[in-house]
Amino acid sequence: MPDNKVCAFTGHRTIPEEQVSELLPLLDRAINYAYAQGCRTFISGGAIGFDTLAARAVLRYRITHSDVALIMYLPCLGQDEKWSQKQQNAYNYILKEANEVKYLSDSYTKSCMMNRNKAMATDADILIAYVSHGRSGSAQTARMAEAYGKQVYNLYPTVAAALGKG
Repeated sequence: MPDNKVCAFTGHRTIPEEQVSELLPLLDRAINYAYAQGCRTFISGGAIGFDTLAARAVLRYRITHSDVALIMYLPCLGQDEKWSQKQQNAYNYILKEANEVKYLSDSYTKSCMMNRNKAMATDADILIAYVSHGRSGSAQTARMAEAYGKQVYNLYPTVAAALGKG
């Protein structure tokens, strides 16, 4: 099996605090699974929430797996302008540590988020998701990836079941 596959992440910006502790070990296992399937490139969309958790998990994984690359697919320049200072600091750290940063647009447009989501769905072989409901950009990304015949793994049902909500 060639070791040149791509794994992308999509998920909600808001994750209830009680779900984060359940989600983090699942995310680590999902990254390890993707690596075992030949993924060496991991893509994050750079949003607050799941994207940030996933990017940080990949950076931790990269410490012991030097052949792993993190590529940030960002919808536009300045997407973090209205974020808190703490969120911006975390974002800037991730951008600094990423192997590559791609901007899909120079400025915000009505379609820049969708274009980013489509690029991730197109470029990934595996999509790891955290999707709790169908009316979101993350759900749209997962549906696009499935339509393109990609493997999609949604971590939300496992988290919800662990907390007695599934």
